[in-house]
Amino acid sequence: MITAADDYPLADVLWTFVIFFCLMTVFWLVVTVLAHVFRRRDLSGWAKAGWVVLVLVLPVLGSLAYLVTQARAGDLDRSAALAGRPRPDAPRAYTAVDEIARAKELLDGGAITEQEFEQLKRRVLV
Repeated sequence: MITAADDYPLADVLWTFVIFFCLMTVFWLVVTVLAHVFRRRDLSGWAKAGWVVLVLVLPVLGSLAYLVTQARAGDLDRSAALAGRPRPDAPRAYTAVDEIARAKELLDGGAITEQEFEQLKRRVLV
């Protein structure tokens, strides 16, 4: 009696695993590059279409070309957004303490009155 194991030797099984791993790596690379292309706001629609066509027609070569030439573009924006913190060069958002400090400076400079300062402080703290 002949079994399936006799027709498919161990070396072929190992090569199947290697080929499967390589194909999954290429698939992951293509998906990652396409996601990167579509998240970029600095590329025009035609540029995005060009990269998509190149990556889909020549997956390995197109993905590597994109990674070599374009991967650094916009990385600060995405990595900071994914980490949940502002970019290092992004304008800082003002907190309630900053607003009160600004109002205090205006009060000290004589630009606003004590009543206006109290109104600003109440509005910020509410």
